[in-house]
Amino acid sequence: MRVIFSETLKKLRAEKGLSQRELAERLYVTRSTVARWENGSRLPDAAMISRLSSCFNTDFSTLLSIAAESDNIPNVIMVDDGKIFLSGALPVLEEVMPNAKVTGFTRPSEAIEYAKTNRVALAFLDIEMGKNSGFDLCRRLLALNPRTNVVYLTAYVEYSYDAWSTGASGFLLKPITPDGVRAQLKNLRYPFSSGGAGD
Repeated sequence: MRVIFSETLKKLRAEKGLSQRELAERLYVTRSTVARWENGSRLPDAAMISRLSSCFNTDFSTLLSIAAESDNIPNVIMVDDGKIFLSGALPVLEEVMPNAKVTGFTRPSEAIEYAKTNRVALAFLDIEMGKNSGFDLCRRLLALNPRTNVVYLTAYVEYSYDAWSTGASGFLLKPITPDGVRAQLKNLRYPFSSGGAGD
């Protein structure tokens, strides 16, 4: 089944004239994630298949029918309205957590919809996202799954005082680094195996 899906994905991408990197940027995942789908070592989940169907203008049920359920690996999300920051930060998360499924969102509403159908182990949330607050998003994610670990992202250290009252596990100043992410993983309320060094 994985071979069928991987070949279908490669064909659809080629028909659109997209490189793996270009497709990854449209989906807010890393290029290596697309490469893993295409080599059959991973499968996207239903939410990501929905994104793929929109990107390729392909029927969702058709794509879903040729993809098996994704592996039982931890879901890690990052929500930030800055597309440039998101594109640069996602590879850092994937480097530190190679066995996790890392997905980025620019809209809190999309993250909530994803969390309704996927058990999110860890969420990195920007605090200021236009009219939306990372604090509010944290509360909504925890209402869906109280065992979701939340780490706030911001360039403003003064937010750290408010962050602790929302049930978050940590606080990370931008720009993020592999060492900074690793330090946060050691302090999660609900640890999980992500394939990184020291797991």
